[in-house]
Amino acid sequence: MSHNHDHHHHHTDNTKVLFWSFLIIFSFMIVEAIGGLITNSLALLSDAGHMLSDAASLGLSLLAFKIGAKKATLSKTYGYRRLEIIAAFINGVTLIVISLYIFYEAYQRFLDPPNVSASMIIIASIGLLVNIIVAWMLMRGDSKDNLNVRSALLHVFGDLLGSVGAIIAGLLIYFFSWNLADPIASIIVAALIIISGFRVTKDAAHILMEGKPTNVDINQIYFELERIPGVQNPHDLHVWSITSDFHALSCHLVVETDTNRDSVLLEAKQMLKQNFDIHHSTIQIESMGIAESNCDTCH
Repeated sequence: MSHNHDHHHHHTDNTKVLFWSFLIIFSFMIVEAIGGLITNSLALLSDAGHMLSDAASLGLSLLAFKIGAKKATLSKTYGYRRLEIIAAFINGVTLIVISLYIFYEAYQRFLDPPNVSASMIIIASIGLLVNIIVAWMLMRGDSKDNLNVRSALLHVFGDLLGSVGAIIAGLLIYFFSWNLADPIASIIVAALIIISGFRVTKDAAHILMEGKPTNVDINQIYFELERIPGVQNPHDLHVWSITSDFHALSCHLVVETDTNRDSVLLEAKQMLKQNFDIHHSTIQIESMGIAESNCDTCH
């Protein structure tokens, strides 16, 4: 019961953090877009475009948490929490697409460098402050364990870097009239963003493909199960994640004939909770005779 309470607490905190982050990012995105048009700065416009994706990302993450809180049904027996991973996947792909667009725009500006107003420094500085505040808010959420929050945080970090790049570009334009600093700053930021986007997309795809949680050692699970008195052969073992902080396991345990099956089951479930943070496990206890007749399913 304590696990459910903790999850609900984290879920509520994440929802509040995402809501206020969305409100702040969306508001400043409008300001930065107008500033980018006035100053003719690609660094500001690309940052504003990234902020627009941030707002969409945060909104999508918020929606995923809201829908994910719905209870399980007969048609959705695990509930709707997998939607959080789908949102993270979309956010990761969005980061990659935005980066590729910034690369294209920067290339065009290398061919024909425009005049850029150094007043972009002021807008970029405000943007930096806004992104620092939002990043701090998201880091107070469940960003370490929840992929959805982490993907939103990476969006904001990308924005933060974009603001830093725009400030540096503005200083170079102001002191040295070097307008190429604007597309160069954009390329550096885009490169960092695409790396983050690839990582989030890969992690989300791994969960969607029912991959093993990265912090779970399958061989160690086998070892711990075999240590339980009476257990002869753990097999058909599968571990996957419904969402970032919800791991599940199913396996078969072959036990000796005179073994107390209830005690084996309770000890196995307790061990999985304490050692591997797996709170949802389905374990089939079987005797040697049954195991041998079903050996074609053993992996």
